[in-house]
Amino acid sequence: MSITAKMAEFSRSLQYEDIPESARHQARRFTLDSIGCAFAALNNEDMQAAHRYIQALGGTEQATVIGTGLRTNLSNAAFMNALLVRALDYNDIFWKQDPSHPSDILPAVWACAESERLSMREALVATVIAYELELRWCIAADPGIREKGWHHATLTQFVSPFVAARLLGLDKNQTVSAAGISGSTHFTLGGVVAGHLTNMKNTADPMATRAGVDAALLAREGYSGPDRVIEGKEGLIEVMHNVDWSTQRLLQNLGSEFMITECGYKAFPTEALTHQPITAVLNLRQQLDLIPDQIERVLIKTTTRGADILSDPSKYKPTTRETADHSLPYCIAAALVDGKVLPDSFSEEKLKDKNIWAMLEKIKVVADDEIDRLFPAVKRAIAEIITKDGKKAEETVDHAKGSPENPMTDEEIIAKFNSNASTVLKKNQREQIIETTLEMGEDDLTMDKFMRMLIC
Repeated sequence: MSITAKMAEFSRSLQYEDIPESARHQARRFTLDSIGCAFAALNNEDMQAAHRYIQALGGTEQATVIGTGLRTNLSNAAFMNALLVRALDYNDIFWKQDPSHPSDILPAVWACAESERLSMREALVATVIAYELELRWCIAADPGIREKGWHHATLTQFVSPFVAARLLGLDKNQTVSAAGISGSTHFTLGGVVAGHLTNMKNTADPMATRAGVDAALLAREGYSGPDRVIEGKEGLIEVMHNVDWSTQRLLQNLGSEFMITECGYKAFPTEALTHQPITAVLNLRQQLDLIPDQIERVLIKTTTRGADILSDPSKYKPTTRETADHSLPYCIAAALVDGKVLPDSFSEEKLKDKNIWAMLEKIKVVADDEIDRLFPAVKRAIAEIITKDGKKAEETVDHAKGSPENPMTDEEIIAKFNSNASTVLKKNQREQIIETTLEMGEDDLTMDKFMRMLIC
């Protein structure tokens, strides 16, 4: 049996009762967190441009766009909602060999379940399927494909078709075809997150999510795709041969061990490797009761990747949100100036803040060999601050807030949602969404009714 056939068996057979409560609880939390991230991005200029694009496409009214309530076909709705979830780089994070944001796939769950008038229980099962497959892809290659210049959307293209196929009622052969169709199309270059960044930074993975929906729709009509797109001739393993692939890791304990509990949340709306150094400097700022004018120099020790991709010359002169939230120096400067890093840290006003720009000049980022030896199992960062009166303090952080080792509580997840959604939703509507999402799967509420709650 091919690898995609085995994945198809898992995705078609998993039932709500098979999922332990700990995994169900995380699925609900990730759903709430992702919806909050979408609300926070509604007024972004890039999201408004994307919404105009989706609106102009039209389409059969099958699914709902979060916020505006625009009705369009399920493929367009999945794409637009995935853009909203991803826009602020504030949704979930998993990083073992490869980094990924599995919640980028959840809008495919919402659109397909809404279109088919399925229950929130079915949507929860599909949510777990998305995480279980995506997270296994993140440990399947050694080194991760990101180390070879590929973006993680390359992995998402192998997951989204299974999620859509489950909800659209495809049989096993159709599901395998959907995986072959999608898995042939979205090998994404890492260049979308290197150097000066553009809107494509947040668009690559949503495109891979939409690819899976389109593939499932085609397969449902009888369209065929390669059944051994992973291990077959000129398939993934043969073509991308500069990493060692473990098909065992892709399939190990699939359906009996639930990795969703190993995925983390983001406490900051920034690239994942900035989280440990942000935490370190915020700790130092609080411990020393610092104000920006007291700081003489800041040294950040991080991975080679952090010193290279996140701290290249363009990252010291960010002019766009996309570059700034992937700029380690900018994130550190914002944290030291304001004592926090939130979505508004990357507003047009903040990107021109003279205090942040003055702090940028004091920051040096270097690669550390010992930290590289620990990576990716431990993503250590060391921050050293020297004050103008000669005092020196150092802080080491291995586990960012939101990671499984340093988890966010339910109350913190709810607080993050409220912070993200408060600019567009009133309190009573937020409370209804929180209650309904955290009870996801426990009643017969259908996804089409739930999606109506997400209209501003």
